[in-house]
Amino acid sequence: MNTFQRARSEEQREIRRRAILDTATAMLDEMPVSAVSLNELSRRVGLAKSNVLRYFESREAVLLELLDHAWKQWMADLPDLLTTGIDAEAAVEERGEQFAAVVGDSLVGRRMLCDLLSAQAGVLEHNVSPEVAARYKRAAVANVDALAALARVHLPELGDRAQQLTASMIMVIGAVWTHARPSQAMLAAYEADPSLAVLKMDFAVALQEALATLTVGTLARTSP
Repeated sequence: MNTFQRARSEEQREIRRRAILDTATAMLDEMPVSAVSLNELSRRVGLAKSNVLRYFESREAVLLELLDHAWKQWMADLPDLLTTGIDAEAAVEERGEQFAAVVGDSLVGRRMLCDLLSAQAGVLEHNVSPEVAARYKRAAVANVDALAALARVHLPELGDRAQQLTASMIMVIGAVWTHARPSQAMLAAYEADPSLAVLKMDFAVALQEALATLTVGTLARTSP
């Protein structure tokens, strides 16, 4: 645990702010979003809760910033993956399947991003001020636009529907992540009665299927 003296310069304040974000990131490596509390974050970072709130107005504000950062890291890595994974000479339906497969595969190792996306609308966008909400939403729109631009590179047939597709993909990623991580009680129920496990999901498989359905379906709707 760090212990900090009072920050007196802009540089010192930025160090405190970065420490809060880094500590929250480390916590998300150990636990789901729902388990990250402001009290534990304050304890681990070595600041009083009131001091943490000088830098971020709430737990949700911290996590929204981490979501934007994780999203941008994903977007930075995705162009090369798409270029490698998509055959530019293939038919549009095949390229659509390949696009969905690359996007799905790229998320399998990004647990924190998926967990934060799953909590975005229902949890993280609550308990924040209009200013923080607007700042995050502007960043989210830019991130969706960046993904749509990548989609248009490999699937120019999408045209104006690219943004609609990619916004839907983001919602699906969060939803599949949530459903692919059942509670301990549900896992026990599956074990006791295997017939209940018919809807149990493997995240990678379910995500790829859902993204492929969205992509190919959107492409079909753009056909003359």
